[in-house]
Amino acid sequence: MNMTEKTFFVNGKIFTANTEMPCADAMAVENGRICWIGRKEDMMNPGSGAVIDLKGRRVIPGFVDAHMHPVMLADFQKKITIMPPEITSIEELKEAVRRRRRLQGPGQWIEGWGYDEEGFAEKRSPNRYDLDEVCSDAPVSLMRTCAHIRCVNSMALSMAGIDKNTPDPPGGEIERDENGEPTGVLKENARNLLTPLLTVESEENKVENLLELGKLLTSQGITAICDMGNLDNTDNIPIYRAAARKGFCQKVGVYYMWDYFADDADFDLTNEELNRNQQIFAAGLKLIGDGSISGRTAWMDRPYQGSTDEYGISVCSDALMEAAIAFCKEHHCQLSMHAMGGRTIRRMVDRAAVEEPWTPAGIPYVRVEHVTDPSMDSIKKAAAHGISFVTQPIFMYAESASYRKNLGVEWMRRCYPVKTLLEEGVATGFSADAPATFWAVPSDPFPGLKQAVTRVASDGTDCGKEQAVDIRTAVTLYTKGAAEAAGFPDIGMLAPGYHADFAVLDRDILEIPADDIDQVRVAETYVDGKCVYQRD
Repeated sequence: MNMTEKTFFVNGKIFTANTEMPCADAMAVENGRICWIGRKEDMMNPGSGAVIDLKGRRVIPGFVDAHMHPVMLADFQKKITIMPPEITSIEELKEAVRRRRRLQGPGQWIEGWGYDEEGFAEKRSPNRYDLDEVCSDAPVSLMRTCAHIRCVNSMALSMAGIDKNTPDPPGGEIERDENGEPTGVLKENARNLLTPLLTVESEENKVENLLELGKLLTSQGITAICDMGNLDNTDNIPIYRAAARKGFCQKVGVYYMWDYFADDADFDLTNEELNRNQQIFAAGLKLIGDGSISGRTAWMDRPYQGSTDEYGISVCSDALMEAAIAFCKEHHCQLSMHAMGGRTIRRMVDRAAVEEPWTPAGIPYVRVEHVTDPSMDSIKKAAAHGISFVTQPIFMYAESASYRKNLGVEWMRRCYPVKTLLEEGVATGFSADAPATFWAVPSDPFPGLKQAVTRVASDGTDCGKEQAVDIRTAVTLYTKGAAEAAGFPDIGMLAPGYHADFAVLDRDILEIPADDIDQVRVAETYVDGKCVYQRD
């Protein structure tokens, strides 16, 4: 396809996510952007342009995953995946570690990701003693699904210098048994004690892994992503740019995990890097305010079920937060803060609300991630001050067992109040937070869309149906809403002047029963008017 010529797409059932013209059946694309969209009978004469027949299929804007960790996800594909159906018990996990040890030999790191204790038959977390049974001569590190907790064996603890006398780091916890000995479970900032010791993939391997992930994302209709940072001080922009030169096609906003850059006097973001009118750009900074619901480390307003004093962990210091705000104000870039529990959401929203917006118009100066249990006061302040919320409907869909155990059914049903957020006027977007999702294909948008519409988990649990939204709203939140919450220019809906990024679906997601939404597949994906994926 010649990108300088007009291309006409006809005979489609196009959902635009544009309130001014929500539906169309034809559009014209020139130089990668939509130059016209509407009814076929009103379309200009195609002339010499190519005409592509959409054959009556449903077309939606390309998905914008506003919160994921693609470089981590791409690398994790090479590690042990600790999820059903492959692994459903600690005994099966131990066997997987044993097999990897036999394959690799002694002394080399064995890494895995994705476990949730509620997904194990034993209904408990693995520990050092489990891992020592099958591997005592090589270090083992297993990342929990939320990416806020590691489980390691004794050799890894010894390498990190962690023993009975090691104090908990600020914002972290070294879990201990009844004798005060570390169990091997390292929560929040304690997990970082292992980071300097872990094997680091070469940049060449990271690029190749990212290219493979890019193919998966295009097959899922995902045309833009936000990279929300690593658990180290790696700069991901060179990796994306190298991948883009080899064909990686997603548009990417990159956030830097401030924990790993705050003390680097040489760290800076240039105006060129911050220019959002390019495929790969620096979007801002990311702070971790608390942990996860499933790991009982999100900082809540009331104690977790079964406890009177367990409220979670506040991870981010005031000094770190103030330094991040100062940097973002100086560079006019976004500040993102992970905040699941009500206390953390209130802390961040209250602090942000006293500031005047520091980003260019159209880009929320602060975005809050996950927003599991916000108070009405926090919701109203976010709406009043233009603070965006990016949330993940896949969480309760995939992790309902942990939510029921840790919160109880009634509290759980009030979590992720998407309908209320929209009614109050909060700029809201959807995402998957892959790989920090207890789902075998964590980047897949369709299970999250199903959850948003039905508010029923994968195991049938009622997750609070009064907070359900209709499918058009859900798709809009995963496209236009996500793009606006993250501050992407000219994507997220199909309208004149916007990038021609869209997905053609194998069935009509707007008309099928809600229970079938997770069965929808992408037939074709287009980026800037070019077909980058076609299903066999």
